[in-house]
Amino acid sequence: MSLTKIESEKVEINNSALNVFNYLTDFNNFQKLMPPQVTNWQSTAEECSFTINGMATIGMKIIEKNPTSLITISSHGKVPFEFKLFILISEKGDSDCVGQINFESDLNPMLKMMVEKPLGNFFNLLANKMKDIR
Repeated sequence: MSLTKIESEKVEINNSALNVFNYLTDFNNFQKLMPPQVTNWQSTAEECSFTINGMATIGMKIIEKNPTSLITISSHGKVPFEFKLFILISEKGDSDCVGQINFESDLNPMLKMMVEKPLGNFFNLLANKMKDIR
């Protein structure tokens, strides 16, 4: 097993780092960022679970919050593999910031080959949806 890292593209968000951070530290808001292939969404502020059509059911929980810069999320419950997500927010000015999603997981080479591209696309899509946070 080796550590698989997937980084989304960095996106410019026309909103303050504080607003983006506050929005993303509540999983109840995440549903609005999810693409149509995500179904069975269930969430509290700290935990969520959902199904990605054709793939798997995923559970996540927020395990660390560093105000306005980092949200750490880990896999939770029944998941196909353990992982961590890091949502990085860097302040540019009073009313804009940059967001990025980084994924880390110990995946075997076969699983890595299967999930790397779809997960990369998924995280880029989520990152780009962060531009819509108001």
